[in-house]
Amino acid sequence: MTRFDASTADTSMVKDELSSQVAILLCTYQGQAYLAEQLDSFTGQTYNNWRVWASDDNSQDNTAAILQAYQQKWLPGSLTICCGPNQGFVANFLSLTCNVKIKADYYAYADQDDIWEPDKLEGAVQWLKTIPADIPALYCSRTRLVDARNNEIGFSPLFSKPPSFANALTQNIASGNTMVFNNAARSLLYEAGEKIPVVIHDWWVYMVVTGCGGHVFYDPTPTLRYRQHDSNLIGMNATLAARYNRLRSYWQGSFQDWSDRNIKCLQRLRHRITPKNLEILEQFTKARTMPLFQRLIHLKKSGIYRQTLSDNLGLIAATIFKKI
Repeated sequence: MTRFDASTADTSMVKDELSSQVAILLCTYQGQAYLAEQLDSFTGQTYNNWRVWASDDNSQDNTAAILQAYQQKWLPGSLTICCGPNQGFVANFLSLTCNVKIKADYYAYADQDDIWEPDKLEGAVQWLKTIPADIPALYCSRTRLVDARNNEIGFSPLFSKPPSFANALTQNIASGNTMVFNNAARSLLYEAGEKIPVVIHDWWVYMVVTGCGGHVFYDPTPTLRYRQHDSNLIGMNATLAARYNRLRSYWQGSFQDWSDRNIKCLQRLRHRITPKNLEILEQFTKARTMPLFQRLIHLKKSGIYRQTLSDNLGLIAATIFKKI
């Protein structure tokens, strides 16, 4: 695959000289119930230099019709509709990420059923502009949880420890629907490729940016209303029952499988990963396979951590029982 060339960014669209263009990467599937509300929240942004690229995974409801109606209503070029790979939402997001026709200054993932706060893009772009263009940079944030009727029901967890590769190897704190990243980060994702068996696209972005020496900013201020409903492919899973089911799946081997896949996928960018992070990856790999005492030593040497005390105790237990 030819390396993505960020220097050829499309400048054909008329825009404010003081602003940079954001490509909103929207994936849809059977989204008729909430899609219009999300699209309306794009038009309500205080930062208005954006274009939407919507990839639909063969929806059989009115999703396509809704997208086409907004395409006709908005200014020409504001909304481009693509056909997704029809292989699930992870493959759909990666297909947009690696689509060479999409060229902008920054890229924002968008789910079909959320509602963006008006200053979502403005805050992200303001931070991204503080990072040199040749350094991978990723903005993400906390979210406000709402029910199917947009009634507030809480917040996503507030993470206090800093984002890093040592955290990313065992935990994703970067919710994809809040992500905005620059061309240097996009170039890495393009180089790794869209046909890559990652566990989930946002966790992959978090690992790649941190692993390759990039900057990640986790904004504690919620930037969108994250809708929780029965059709969610991925929700917050914050209930006791959900936590129990998640813990049970970990002990049945799911987390071990995720680590296998993540480590394998990271090898595609091994030459981009910093020496310090390569050492962390090596120590983490050893901590998964060696006899018990050495496993614990290598876990300690790796510096791997999760965001809470209970999660870190669980990580130690998983290491003891060879479940990482």
